[in-house]
Amino acid sequence: MAIKSAMSLAFISCMILMLVAGIDAGGIAIYWGQNGNEGTLAETCATSNYDYVNIAFLPTFGNGQTPMINLAGHCDPYTNGCTNLSSDIKSCQAKGIKVMLSIGGGAGGYYLASSKDARQVATYLWNNFLGGKSSSRPLGDAVLDGIDFDIEGGTNQHWDDLAKYLSNYGKRGNKKVYLTAAPQCPFPDAWVGNALKTGLFDYVWVQFYNNPQCQYTSGDISNLENAWKQWTTDIPATQIFLGLPASPEAAGAETKLLQAVASFRSQSLSNWTLI
Repeated sequence: MAIKSAMSLAFISCMILMLVAGIDAGGIAIYWGQNGNEGTLAETCATSNYDYVNIAFLPTFGNGQTPMINLAGHCDPYTNGCTNLSSDIKSCQAKGIKVMLSIGGGAGGYYLASSKDARQVATYLWNNFLGGKSSSRPLGDAVLDGIDFDIEGGTNQHWDDLAKYLSNYGKRGNKKVYLTAAPQCPFPDAWVGNALKTGLFDYVWVQFYNNPQCQYTSGDISNLENAWKQWTTDIPATQIFLGLPASPEAAGAETKLLQAVASFRSQSLSNWTLI
């Protein structure tokens, strides 16, 4: 469970509970879809470990491209094989888990050429994954809870427009469209920094790894803590999450998560939410 409290919490205790005790998932967010051996989406949600699941990714969209989802070995979008995920998504939502589609990712061809392009992408997302209607919904008839911006390439233009258009679509329907983002920890984020300033994002899971200037390094928490304070002070989001890789394979072997946990044994930090 992610832990967010006005009271000071020993970070080491939070991490040990998260890693080995399986505490309730009041705020853990995960990305699912890029490892064919990770189990099904329904199985992931059935663990009761998570409150938010980002289906990853939609890596191709924008600039007139035909959008295409990529879920590694889980299903084949070219044969409409991912529509079977609809029942899994509904199963997750029935447990109170919010399920988002993550657009972008570390690999893929995506960028927004103009505000008009952003509007067209928003319309596609609304009709094919959210509360709109389409005859070719890639994930079936399940209505996702929102869109996650995991933008790590292309350009930094018009993501704020996309957020505004998606937010407006959410106001038309009977169901809120949650907007989330996964920026890198250097502030402001090079890709979605302007979009985050709109104040339209509900959850922001900042990636505090692969960036030495704002991550834990060799027993020193100061860079991470200083960056955390800036993110939580300057970004108008409902909730800021501390993003850490769940394993070395997830973000490079240089990320020594357990060493970081050990170094925080005597640290006490407030208002932390853990991914």
